Amino acid sequence: MRKQFLTTLLLLAFAMPVSLADEGMWIPVLIEKYNIKLMQENGFKLTAEDIYSINRASMKDAVVLFGGGCTGEFISDKGLIITNHHCGYGYIQNHSTLDHDYLTDGFWAGSNKEELSNPGLSVTILKYMEDVTDRVLNGVTEEMDKEKRDALINANITAINADAVKGTHYVSAVRPFFLGNQYFLLVNEVFRDVRLVGAPPSAIGKFGGDTDNWVWPRHTGDFSLFRVYADRENKPAAYSAENVPYRPAYHFPVSLAGVKEGDFTMVFGYPGRTQQYAPSYHIRMLKEVIYPKQVEIRGKKISIMEQEMAKDQLVRLKYSGKSFGLANGWKKWIGEIQSLDKMNGVARKEAFEKEFMEWVAADPERVKKYGKILDEYRDIYKTYTHNYLVNTYTNEVFGSAGVEPASLAAAFRRAVEMAEKKDPGLEKELQRLRDYTDNYFRNFDRHVSEQLFVAVMDLYGKNIEPGWQAEAYRELAAGCRGDFGSVAGKLFDKSIFAEENRVKDLISRFDPKKVEKDPFYRMAVSAANLIESRVRGEMVAADTRLAELNKLYMAAQMEKESDRIFYPDANSTLRLAYGRVMGYDSRDAVYHKHQTTLTGVMEKDNPEIYDYDVPDRLRELYLKKDFGRYNVDGEVPVCFIANNHTTGGNSGSPVLNADGHLIGVNFDRAWEGVASDIMFNPKQSRNISLDIRYVLFIIDKFAGAGYLIDEMTLVGEPQHTP
Repeated sequence: MRKQFLTTLLLLAFAMPVSLADEGMWIPVLIEKYNIKLMQENGFKLTAEDIYSINRASMKDAVVLFGGGCTGEFISDKGLIITNHHCGYGYIQNHSTLDHDYLTDGFWAGSNKEELSNPGLSVTILKYMEDVTDRVLNGVTEEMDKEKRDALINANITAINADAVKGTHYVSAVRPFFLGNQYFLLVNEVFRDVRLVGAPPSAIGKFGGDTDNWVWPRHTGDFSLFRVYADRENKPAAYSAENVPYRPAYHFPVSLAGVKEGDFTMVFGYPGRTQQYAPSYHIRMLKEVIYPKQVEIRGKKISIMEQEMAKDQLVRLKYSGKSFGLANGWKKWIGEIQSLDKMNGVARKEAFEKEFMEWVAADPERVKKYGKILDEYRDIYKTYTHNYLVNTYTNEVFGSAGVEPASLAAAFRRAVEMAEKKDPGLEKELQRLRDYTDNYFRNFDRHVSEQLFVAVMDLYGKNIEPGWQAEAYRELAAGCRGDFGSVAGKLFDKSIFAEENRVKDLISRFDPKKVEKDPFYRMAVSAANLIESRVRGEMVAADTRLAELNKLYMAAQMEKESDRIFYPDANSTLRLAYGRVMGYDSRDAVYHKHQTTLTGVMEKDNPEIYDYDVPDRLRELYLKKDFGRYNVDGEVPVCFIANNHTTGGNSGSPVLNADGHLIGVNFDRAWEGVASDIMFNPKQSRNISLDIRYVLFIIDKFAGAGYLIDEMTLVGEPQHTP
């Protein structure tokens, strides 16, 4: 049976010791079995039970999934959480106005009553995880066709989830690991009353902006503070003035001892997605086709936004979040292209595939199981690459801060269908649209939006062949002869979706015919129809087959290298990475040290540039050398690097020392190793962390919010302070 084969395969794969401490994102429930010995040999002083336990409080109880894509951690017994400034950025922005500009000025709640609620924000705490592979595959046989197999697996998963949370307020999910070769049940507790407690001004929390993003040396105070609230029984509850600060089972002690070169470090968090075991065809598609096109269009959007933000503070408030979101991917893709080039990434994958096929060819049974995998990959990616580009680029144009009124109009499609069917749920849908519209126009400026429209329309025509363009676009392009600047103003004047009051009036007196006549609605529907009729079907079929191939190829790789412990690709579940604090050689004759200091902040200080305009109070503290107990030989440490394997989602993750004490907050990766999502480069892959001593310094000396530090459990003797 296939299940028995896979179980044997996994046992073989985990039979040998780990060879590298720096590469890998490891499953916490398996640390005792596969990692703890090597961790201890590298300096870790605690046990696997200290990291993950279901019998007593452990480190896992202090780590949370923050929102949908970051990590945070408890640093007090009163529910205080620290995460990155960029993870809290959208919430800080939503609370900001010209009168109370928390992005520019920072925010510090003086008491629990001053903390700000954040509708829609949640934190998730893992209660336990369990290998349920046998239960998921119960009854599955090699002879089953795909439809029956999937139906049985889904039925098994439904039963497992129901059984796991019966009689509790927990939520559960069964997630595939090793590309579907293994399954784990995750049982979580979700809290939805999360309040903003503190954030430094962006000149600290986002210091260096997009210029320094993905770059070392770094001098960014990338943190924000939130608090989780619960009911009187310490259980999750909707926002209420009656709620009280949550009492976590465990919170991290905060270390004043600092770091030095060679120290053991551990990152514990929720990495989003990696593709370590992908074939060369996938990497070539991203590197040579998808990323270059995305870099071009996002670069244009960012340029427009930044030019306008520099002119108007209100525009900065509206578009800073959008610009940051776009720039993060934009710069990462540039780095990935360069890193893969430097490592000869595609060629290395192709060399492995050649070796793989030689291994397959040496055994008739392997030929039968694995002999056609790479040929199928090659055939699929011939058409998949084109469909992937059309799908991705269409979204970049008509969503993702492209044609903004079209993205708003698209949200009304369901209401139009409901109105035409006289669906009784229409009023509820319109209320959703009222809320959506409020949020949309809070971050909208017509002048900026018109420029974005012209830019992305031009690029759409340039980069997508006419036969694969949305029909409404082709009609518009023909009518204006490609001069989109000549029609932008007219379209925005005509459209309901370019003016807030007109949209609100539409919602209050909803008329689906008015919506259907709107030029931006027609554009949105046309783009959606193109994807739905020409692209999605083929992509779904290809994705389905690719999932099967990926699962089989993963199993084959693990069988081929049975003397190696494999770590599963990241999938937004709790993982542990470990390594050491260390610098690296960036390029010829350039070596980067492991630590930056406040002096480096001041060296970058430039009042003429928003992202480098150091706050006056920080300048004053520096000039007076008023560093308090955070003084280390006349400096304040700011950031440090280590060789822990991290990715998106690890933003905000706790960085811990050998004693399990919090020494930093992870927030970025170094440029030279940014391709570690696809291919880890041990010589240059470095995670960038905010030194916790800089956090304490900013809270205490800069903000005068030492009462927050009083909540924390401080440990360790400070380094030498003259």
